[in-house]
Parts: sequence; structure tokens; C-alpha cells
Amino acid sequence: MRVLVLGSGGREHALCWSIARSPLLRKLWCAPGNAGISQIAECLDLDPCDGGAVVAFCAREGVDLLVVGPEAPLEAGVSDAARAAGIRVFGPSRAAAMLEVSKTFAKEVCLAAKAPTAAHAAFGTPDLAKAYLTERGAPMVVKADGLAAGKGVVVAETTDEGLAAIDAIFDGPGGGAVVMEEKLVGEEASYFVLTDGETVLPLAGAQDHKRAFDGDDGPNTGGMGAYSPAPAFTDAIERRVLAEIVEPVLAEMRARGTPYSGVLYIGLMLTGAGPQVIEFNARFGDPECQCILPRLDTDLLPLLVACADGSLAGQRAAWKDAACLTVVVAARGYPGAYAKGEAIGGITAAEAAEGVTVFHAGTAARDGGIASNGGRVLGVTALGPDIAAARERAYGAVARIDWPGGFHRADIGWRAL
Repeated sequence: MRVLVLGSGGREHALCWSIARSPLLRKLWCAPGNAGISQIAECLDLDPCDGGAVVAFCAREGVDLLVVGPEAPLEAGVSDAARAAGIRVFGPSRAAAMLEVSKTFAKEVCLAAKAPTAAHAAFGTPDLAKAYLTERGAPMVVKADGLAAGKGVVVAETTDEGLAAIDAIFDGPGGGAVVMEEKLVGEEASYFVLTDGETVLPLAGAQDHKRAFDGDDGPNTGGMGAYSPAPAFTDAIERRVLAEIVEPVLAEMRARGTPYSGVLYIGLMLTGAGPQVIEFNARFGDPECQCILPRLDTDLLPLLVACADGSLAGQRAAWKDAACLTVVVAARGYPGAYAKGEAIGGITAAEAAEGVTVFHAGTAARDGGIASNGGRVLGVTALGPDIAAARERAYGAVARIDWPGGFHRADIGWRAL
């Protein structure tokens, strides 16, 4: 098969890494890719959000499967353009991807499907949002209604924090409206399923670490590390999530005439009353993808094709009897301002350690080596017989990375341990 993956992050490196292992693969491209992806796929100078350019490339090169990695091309309608041109696509339509693109839409679907989620209110102006917050008081979760690169959420413990968050969201990406939610109490977990719109194939649960610094301190980020499986996400909870959230939500999407196909990420709060939806993502999480796919003991490519073809019924996913943990190494200053173009060494030495793979995110090739080219730069990932062993291997590999301009959390996996 000839496969094109769209995206340039750690998630896309993990997807390319998994697809490249398939005996079905004949040619792999990634647009635009990164320095790590370029070692296993041909990287293209192609805008992943330009549907016309993507369709033209697929037609010219005979692409058998288009895999949409990040959310932005989905919002741009690239999957729709490709399907209209007769190209097989792994990824939902733009209408179905609204589960991620709009927090308000996701809430409406949850209410219609009777899927448990936090009480909320949505506002199109900062003044109305501030009046609501002032009346209700903190704590309050303040969310950008639109896409904000995984950073449009603030858990405001005080009214002043909430007021500042409202201003920041309206001034930033995804800030056309704001969603105010009650703060749920419990452990967070991420859960992933594949679906062709009808059939659901459960994948795995994971837990990530959103805050920038140890002890879950500092600002929210796109994710500073993750591990899978998550001990808090038990088999009993998984059954409840499938029955109370996944199946009803997918049924509601079908009823609306916008069936959902691809991977569905459900961000959950495991409360005393049971699992509740925090958010949906219309793509694999990052960095959760990096610690889930190495555990998969089944060829990923046929599963992606089955989602695209509507033939997922009868497919199965087998898993290694192992845990996996990813430590993100980010540029100092992230999620704020940070430098680019700094030389990074030691990646080969890190990958020489047992069970370790280094997934690239914000990297670029420079002068025969690797340089930083983003906020989250590397995802140092390790398999082990349990989370403790995977953690030890991952941090041992991190210690081999030579990049003075990078930083990482030292407590990834603390909830499980």
C-alpha cells in the first residue's frame, strides 16, 4: 500500500513508525513531517491543510490511504476533499470532527446522547462570560470553544484567575467563544477507540500529564508525558465508558447524519459517580499515541484501512504484555516563548537502551544533525514489563540526551506508582 500521513508531531512519528512496520506497506510519505519521520518516510513540502494540494498529490502518486494526524486539516475539510475525490481516508469528516473543533457542539451531543459530562454554559462575549463567573464563583474550568493547540483550557481556582483566563482565551486561538464548566474532581484518563461509524474497536487507556512542571504545577501544555495502561482505568470503567459514552455518542452522530469514522479520543474524569466526559478529540492524543502504539501487537495498517472502508467488524487488536511510558523533552520556556535551532545530541545513544524509541515532534535536520524546531521536541518512550520498569528505562534514556536548552518533568507516571 502507498500511504500519506499528514502532520509533523510526535503523534505522526508514532503513526509512521507503526505503519512502516506493516508488511502491507510499499511507500510511505509524510507532510510535512520532521527530522525523525524523515528516517522512515519521505517528507513532503506540502501544506497538510491545503485540501487541493493534498488531493492532487494523492491522485498523482496513487495514494491508497490518507491518514490525517492532527486536528487542523480536519477543520480545514481536507478529509472531505479527499473522500470527494475517491481517496480512502482515515479520519472523520469535518462535520464529525466538530466533536473536537467546538466544545459547545460536543456538549450538545453529550446532552442529546445522555452521556455524563460536567454542567456548562457557553458565551460569545467576554463580558457575559465574566458576569457568569462573578455570579457563580470559582473554581471554574474555562475553555476556548474552538481549537487552541491543546492549550485552551484553564482550571481557575480563583475568580481573578478565571477573569484573566477569559481575556486570554478571547485574545487567542479558538477564542470566538468560551465554555465555562463546573470543576470535576477525580483522576483524569484518556481512552481511545477506532470506529468506522458503526463498529467500535476498543484500543487502550492512558494517563497524561498536562501541567508543565513536576507536581502538576505550572500552566497547561499539550502534554508533558504519558503512560499506558493506566491502573486507574480499570476494565469495569472501560465497560461503562463504552456503554454510557462511546456507543450513545456515536449513535447520536449517526442520527445527525454525520457518522464518525476514525479514532475517537475521550478525555475523562473518573469521579466518584463514575466516568464523565471532559472533552473529545478527533485524532490520537499526543503524547498518549506514543505510549499506546508501541504496546499494540497487531498490524496497525489494516485497522486504519478497515476504518476507512467501513469494514471494522471482525477486526481485533492484540496487546503486548507490557507497559509503556513517554517523557516529553521540551524547549525551555514552553508553553510560552522558546528558542529554536538549538543542536540536540545523544538521540542515538538514548535509542540504544533496551525498549526505548525516541519519537520526534519539534525537530529539524541541520548540518548533518538534529536541531530543535518547536515547543515539545522529543518523546522519549520505553516499553517495560510494568510501569515502574518502563519509567526507569525512559528516564535512563532521557539522561543520554544532550540538549542544554531542553527541560522535562521528572515525575511522569507518579499516579500509577
